[in-house]
This record gives sequence, structure tokens and C-alpha cells, in this order.
Amino acid sequence: MVDPRVKKLADLLVHYSVAVKPGDKVIVRGNTACLPLVTETMRAVIRAGGHPLVLWQEPEFNEIMLKEGNDEQLKHIAAPVKLALETYDCMIGIGGSANTRTLSGVDPQRQQLTQIAGAELMQIFMDRSAAGQLRWTTTLYPTNAHAQEADMSLSEFEDFVFAACRVNQDDDPVAIWQAVSQTQQKLVDWLKGKRDVVVKGPHVDLRLSIADRLFINADGQANMPDGEIFTGPVENSVNGWVRYTYPAIYNGREVEGIELRFEDGKVVGASAQKNEAFLISMLDTDPGARYLGEFAIGTNTGIDRFTKSILYDEKIGGTIHTAVGSGYPETGSQNKSSVHWDMICDMHNGGQIWVDGELFYDSGKFVILG
Repeated sequence: MVDPRVKKLADLLVHYSVAVKPGDKVIVRGNTACLPLVTETMRAVIRAGGHPLVLWQEPEFNEIMLKEGNDEQLKHIAAPVKLALETYDCMIGIGGSANTRTLSGVDPQRQQLTQIAGAELMQIFMDRSAAGQLRWTTTLYPTNAHAQEADMSLSEFEDFVFAACRVNQDDDPVAIWQAVSQTQQKLVDWLKGKRDVVVKGPHVDLRLSIADRLFINADGQANMPDGEIFTGPVENSVNGWVRYTYPAIYNGREVEGIELRFEDGKVVGASAQKNEAFLISMLDTDPGARYLGEFAIGTNTGIDRFTKSILYDEKIGGTIHTAVGSGYPETGSQNKSSVHWDMICDMHNGGQIWVDGELFYDSGKFVILG
């Protein structure tokens, strides 16, 4: 018997996050570990009148390619995948793994080859999303592997996931996310037209420009769960340093103790206590990988612990995160890269954000909201 919360989440993804309409062509990405949610999502798409295309992405397939494929094979982009990304109306990505460390033993240089080859797909995705031609969302199905990463039992992690998505109770999850949207819109409206941002605290001393850039209200449509506001800083404006207080996980590799130093937008110094070589290799993937494509503030106070899943962790209330690499064009970002790697910094206990000389945020709280 399917957990009723799974059905409720599938309906939320289809009817709220991407709002499938009759006739819409819908990509549903998933794998064996998240089969129950993929199944219910496909059923919900069909009932909404959409045309689902399921793209099966087993982590083991990727491991085989990275370990055994030659350079030409690593760089190959499947034409049907590109065509779907160019022409489909919606995309629902459902993550979930039986082993979160499947790619830990892969040579970073080989991962870099596939990353570079995927730059074209990344740009298609970014451009169509910004133009409103592709409605997309991503979520994570609770598995034993992710529960172990979060130091929880599977039942505890399931409760955590479904509560974060607001599908664990009888209340209408759409109404809850609409209320979140209204609150965050006040922040986005206040930031409109502002220019200079200063971020200071025990772990950060950054200055950046948001002139002519827009903040986006992340309210459960592109991510589920959600809870952040984000923009793309002016590319050459970032100066200072930041020490990320949580491990950053990318392509199955966990990097701890990251510290980045910026001059005129570019990462000119990078270090890590664990997997530093992988960090450097990703920053050297292409020219845009050493610039920030995103500056964001997490707002979801319901996500109160670190889980080693970026979908949840970047939303933690009382944190900021920045992403090296590709920026979202809808924010005004012009940074292009095959990389988009989010890294999180805690702002409790003295972290502040000043905007045009006015205190906007202090120790995890938005001052302007009172």
C-alpha cells in the first residue's frame, strides 16, 4: 500500500509546482530507489491530461560510464534527451538513492569531462526556464541511504521530508505554500532596486552588487520543499571571503571545510579540509565556474537540521548559500558554466546582511519584517 503522503506529494508536484495542463508534455526523471513517487507522479500527470515521458537515471549507469567509457563516450549527449529538453513543457525531477556515495571513487577529471559536455544542456534548461517555456521542479524521495546521511531512521526521515513539503497533515499544502510565497514576496519587493550588499559574520566577509538584478521568490514551484530568496550577483562585483560551515556535496563527492576568497568576482583562493583536489578541479571546469551564479538566503525554519541533501540544506532558516558557476538568467545573471554548486554558510550568532547601508538581516532574522 502506497503511503498517502506520497500520493499527496505527487499531486502537489503536478498541480502546484509545475501546474500541468491538458496536452502538456512532461518529463519525469527518476530511478528505482524512488519508484513509489515516480509511479504516483506519472499517474497524477496522466490524470491532469499531460503526456508523461519517464527518463530513467540509475546512479549505477552513470558510474559504469564514468569508469569505463572513453573520452568520446563521456562527452556524448543523447539526441532524444536534448530534444525533450528543447521541446517539453514541464520537467519533474525525483531524486533518491540507495547509495549516496556511488561516484566517490570516480576520477574527478572524468567527471569534469561530462560536466563540460553538459554545458549545452545546462544552457538550454536555464534559457527556457527563464523564458517561461519550461516549468520544472525537483524533489527528493526518502530512502534508507539519505536517512543514514541525515543520522535518522527511515521512518524519522520520512516524517522530516513530508513535513518539510507540508504534505504530512490534513491541511491544504497549496495554501501553506501560497502563504510562504506572500511572506517572501515582501522581502523580494523590499530588495527591488537596491544595489550594494555587505555580508559580515564569524564565517564571512563579502561585498557584492545586486544592481539591476532581481531576487526570486522560491515558494515551492522549482523545488519541493522550498524556502529561499535568491539572485545572481553582478559577476565582477564579489570581493572578500567566506568559510562554508557545512560540507558541500557535488557529484557524489563530499568536500568539507571549504573557504573561498574572491577578487573582482573571481575565486582567486580556494581550500578545503577534505577533497580539496576535487574542489579545485570543479572550479577549473570552465571560466564561469570561478564566479558566483547565485547568492541566496534560506528561509525555511521548518528545516532545522543538516541532512547532507542540498535540496533541504540550502533552505535552512538562518543560513545563506552561494553557488559557483551557472546563474539563473531570470535574475539577470550573465554567468555561464556547466557547474552549479551550492555551498552553505550559517548566519546565526552574529551574521548580518546590510543592503545599501541598511541592516536587512541579523543572526538569522529578517530585520525589515520586525
